[in-house]
Amino acid sequence: MEYTYLGRIGLQVSRLCLGTVNFGMHVSEEDTFPVLDRALEQGINFLDTSNSYNSGLTEMIIGNWFEQDRSRRNGIVLATKVYSQTGDGPNDGRLSAYHIRRACEDSLRRLQTDHIDLYQMHHIDRQTPWEEIWGGMEQLVREGKIVYVGSSNFAAWNIAQAQGIASQRNSLGLVSEQSVYNLRNRMVELEVLPCCRALGLGVIPYSPMGGGLLCGVLDNPATGRRGRESLKETIETYRTQLQAYEQLCQPLGHRPADVALAWVLKSPDIVAPIIGPRTVEQLDQNVAALELTLDAETLARLDEIWPGPSGEAPEAYAW
Repeated sequence: MEYTYLGRIGLQVSRLCLGTVNFGMHVSEEDTFPVLDRALEQGINFLDTSNSYNSGLTEMIIGNWFEQDRSRRNGIVLATKVYSQTGDGPNDGRLSAYHIRRACEDSLRRLQTDHIDLYQMHHIDRQTPWEEIWGGMEQLVREGKIVYVGSSNFAAWNIAQAQGIASQRNSLGLVSEQSVYNLRNRMVELEVLPCCRALGLGVIPYSPMGGGLLCGVLDNPATGRRGRESLKETIETYRTQLQAYEQLCQPLGHRPADVALAWVLKSPDIVAPIIGPRTVEQLDQNVAALELTLDAETLARLDEIWPGPSGEAPEAYAW
């Protein structure tokens, strides 16, 4: 396994981050444990979850896995999130200092741990002032309940604003941003990636295989997740591009999913794409993509099939 620094900080994480949104939804607790075990064996030390995944069940499953062997926790960089509505009350969501504290305590209890390594804001809160948000986060750091703070689904100007106010408070601020990024969805290339590069945030892309769209959907039967009506509609929308993409992958001798993951990994701005395997076999296939290097001709062809926003702002749309 390869390791790299999480942005400008001294923490090193594996080049793949194990995502857990399927745990408790598509994968039973019993079946998740072999996947978690195998990830640890493969050297994956970065684990991402959220208090909103499956109404907290996913965090509970991870906590139960830790409880089986307490030594596992020491080898894991544990990331979870806060923002989503977790109850019926008016303060059971968003990023007030009140909710941040309660949500953190609840996550610690479910995860059966005394601290969270990376506490990520799952979305921007346009109603709560940054002074309050940073005050709540800094208090958790002082108490040893969280180590680092990250963001997810932030616009570039949200990141810049957050960092500016953190700097005024002599705070470390954000260390990472988790955004959707894949061959089909390249919008972060416009401003988010350049912003994170300039400010030293590590980028943790989720959905690197486009929610299954880039996994060879045309050659596989429409069953399971691929049978979702929404995915069927998306396939029809992108059928011409998907045909060209899957034809490109065939002579390479690699699965479309491996090519999609390797494409995300090749960017110097990317720390660790989040993978979501449901089986040990899928996990091993994801890890194998680390060995795949795409040549210049293949990268150029991928740009033709899945064009991005024509570079970074403002050159992408102005002189």
